[in-house]
Amino acid sequence: MMDAKPTNGPAPARSNATRTLVIEPGRSERHYWRDVWAFRELFTILAWRDVSVRYRQTVVGIAWALLRPLLTTLIFTVVFSRVAKLPSPGSAPYPVMVFAGMLPWFLFSSILTEASTSLVMNSDLIRRVYFPRIIVPAAAAVVALVDFSINFVLLAALMLWFGVVPSWHILLLPVFIVLAVMASLGPALLLTSLNVKYRDVRFIIPFIVQFGVYVSPVGFSSTVVPLRWRFLYSLNPVVGVIDGFRWCILGQKSPIYLPGLFLSLVLVAVFLWLGLHYFRRTEKTFADVI
Repeated sequence: MMDAKPTNGPAPARSNATRTLVIEPGRSERHYWRDVWAFRELFTILAWRDVSVRYRQTVVGIAWALLRPLLTTLIFTVVFSRVAKLPSPGSAPYPVMVFAGMLPWFLFSSILTEASTSLVMNSDLIRRVYFPRIIVPAAAAVVALVDFSINFVLLAALMLWFGVVPSWHILLLPVFIVLAVMASLGPALLLTSLNVKYRDVRFIIPFIVQFGVYVSPVGFSSTVVPLRWRFLYSLNPVVGVIDGFRWCILGQKSPIYLPGLFLSLVLVAVFLWLGLHYFRRTEKTFADVI
């Protein structure tokens, strides 16, 4: 029997790499956004879980995503066009004008509703595992984007039915989709942070959504507002988002009010900064309070 001879070469590398967690004062602040990127797989898992829970083995979820905008369009068309006799801008069909306003509003309100309660709904995960908590409300917003995609297909079918052909403005539509997401994430981060400490905040959210649909130009065009009040009316940041979305869909048939749009951009940025600032400031206490 021959003895095995020792080799002088380097030892084979281990296949399983280990990750070291370094804990030091201020590290999470300095590397926060790097940590967000490092936990991107967790974001994907949470987003897929929320979407699958919403649509897997269900008929109501898909049917509701289709029926809600159609029924709302029908009701708003009857109430504002037939009863209130409010005009549609240009020659745009009133149902298309309403549907084009509902899409950004549903995106805004859905993200606000889903994200503002996301931390409390994931309390067990937050208490047990460290990760940047902003991943939770961001993942909850994906469900609203899936609903938006379904509704956008309905809008395309409605435009085809009424013979509405979009112009080159449609190329700027992704900009206003991103603007709608940013407009909702700011208040959502603020509300979800408050909801961790004050659980009755969740009762305020449905009121905000219900009140907002009436003060926003969803069932009517903002052109019905007198010109001297248009800038003041644009203090509602969703107004600029909805007007911009309609402008992308209908073109010059739904002209955009530029001063109001600029005001909406400023307000969206302010609310996003406030929500993010308050979220980051209170994030360290979530695991203790929740």
